[in-house]
Amino acid sequence: MSLTVLVISEDRDLHEILLRLLAMTGIANADSEGSPAAILLGCRKQIAKNDLAAAQALARNGHRIPIILVTSHGSENLAVEALRAGIANYLRLPLAAAQLSGAIESVVHAKGARTSTDRIFGVSLAIQSVKTHIQRIASCSSNVLITGETGTGKELAADLVHRQSSRAAKPLIALNCAAIPDSLLESELFGFERGAFTGAHAAQDGKFKLAAGGTVFLDEIGDLSPYAQAKVLRTIETGEIQRLGGGLPQRIDVRVIAATNKNLETDPNFRRDLYFRLNVARIHLPSLRERKEDILPLANSFRAEFNAAFGCSSTAFTATAQELLLAHEWPGNIRELRNIVEAAFIDPGPNGAGEIDLPDPFQKALQSSKGGELERILLALSRTHWNRSRAAEELHWSRMTLYRKMARYKITQLS
Repeated sequence: MSLTVLVISEDRDLHEILLRLLAMTGIANADSEGSPAAILLGCRKQIAKNDLAAAQALARNGHRIPIILVTSHGSENLAVEALRAGIANYLRLPLAAAQLSGAIESVVHAKGARTSTDRIFGVSLAIQSVKTHIQRIASCSSNVLITGETGTGKELAADLVHRQSSRAAKPLIALNCAAIPDSLLESELFGFERGAFTGAHAAQDGKFKLAAGGTVFLDEIGDLSPYAQAKVLRTIETGEIQRLGGGLPQRIDVRVIAATNKNLETDPNFRRDLYFRLNVARIHLPSLRERKEDILPLANSFRAEFNAAFGCSSTAFTATAQELLLAHEWPGNIRELRNIVEAAFIDPGPNGAGEIDLPDPFQKALQSSKGGELERILLALSRTHWNRSRAAEELHWSRMTLYRKMARYKITQLS
């Protein structure tokens, strides 16, 4: 879904620059109809009073529309002025479209003006496809299996499916299957009767009963033991639960969403019949290295988040930091990225203003991973007999990204 963003600047050249940048983001347009989701305010060395007054008036009339200041001559005084004026974010030209899209997404997300699917950030085709798929799945009542590497946002996807479904008014109850031993599984999932075991002084409902009418989210379901898998399978098949310690079976109405970072289809330790019961609607979350174009927007959304949390007013990442962020493979995915951005705010420099860099330990770690990037490029080119299109596909990059990195490392094909 494209956002409407209003551009205000008395400087015509700057106004045109911002319009072009906005069009390049792919997430927003400058349509004049309807209430804007955000306002871009452009200035040179200082904010024009008329422009600021117009933006603030529109922001108040539009239920606190966030304002982003974009300047070609940034300074600490200007950053302080923007902060005092209630401006949500501060960016300095030259500015990449990805930085602008990240800033827009972060301020609109913080305002809560966008749909719930926009909690999953990204401008890539891969993540846009996931958002659309989540909306379709939410509209049905089928069980859902969410797959993806650690840190890709499986719990968030489960939450979005539930909140957009007809069950949204009822509870979403989550259970980390990897953290529950078999001895506690039945009581956690199905509840127990009074006296069922030592310490059971009163009857208690389990996760399935607590989620009545809503959704049960079974995270890390691939770690369930065969015994536990059999119990979950029976509940899904019969639509009934029975408390530990006896009592009559109880009918339940719940939707089951399960998540795993394993390949259950080929896992010999996971029951095939349970897999087929869960794998009705499927959501696969791509790794961060498969959607490199989302790294900077995500990093900037986290930067805006930690600006507020730490009382800072950073405007962007340094060029070196951006280069390292893009070069890293992100085995921990979004969770790892968020942690690195948070670490950057532990000691962000004077007042946390201006451009922000990555902490030294992370810079060294990312620099070492960048060194491995040269080897990966040469290996991909060798395997594809220097077919750049196929090598780019193998590396999950665009051809332009591959060409840019080949130029950076001075890679040329010998005749």
